[in-house]
Amino acid sequence: MIRVLVVDDDFMVARIHSGYVARVPGFTVVDAVHTGRAAIAAVAEHRPDLVLLDIYLPDMSGLDVLTTLRGVSHPVDVLVITAARDVDTVRAAMRGGAVNYLIKPFTAGALTERLGQYADTRRQLAAVGSEVRQDEVDRFFGAARGGPPPLPKGLSATTCGLVADALRETGTDVSAAEAAALTGLSRVSARRYLEYLCAAGQAELRPKYGTAGRPEHRYRWTG
Repeated sequence: MIRVLVVDDDFMVARIHSGYVARVPGFTVVDAVHTGRAAIAAVAEHRPDLVLLDIYLPDMSGLDVLTTLRGVSHPVDVLVITAARDVDTVRAAMRGGAVNYLIKPFTAGALTERLGQYADTRRQLAAVGSEVRQDEVDRFFGAARGGPPPLPKGLSATTCGLVADALRETGTDVSAAEAAALTGLSRVSARRYLEYLCAAGQAELRPKYGTAGRPEHRYRWTG
């Protein structure tokens, strides 16, 4: 099992992210904490394999937490999950050694894809032995740095291209039902492709809040 520590200043968001992780086979949540200092202490206590790290924490920046974790005796990987979109923060996360960077808000499918990439890379590294070829290194770093994830089972590249074209040509955000109408797919199938495009960094999820009930998920092409 891949042991995960969830770090987010919002208690409810941390609970939601923990639920997402718990539903992914092969992953387990060892703790959820809400400050930078608590994150550093939890890494020392639980020795997780992966930290889901927010940037905006009440006592210190998540980037400072990332830097601190680079110096701990227990090796740990970090997947940054944050609303921060500025280039300086992304660059600092990369320099700090984050294996991936996921911008809020996102779907459960987007996080599942990132966790799947991480698990695949771990398995492949464990299987190659003590030395690797250059093509293997290229593949590992491409996956770790967020290269396009493979299409989930049951999805086709041709249909994905159709959904991507429809989303791009609308010039605005659309719901899964609207995307289904544009492409002739079922709403469920359209939503799966839209979630994949979000995971691949080609689209973004935009919740639309109404007067009551859950927000409507709308998707916009980002290219």
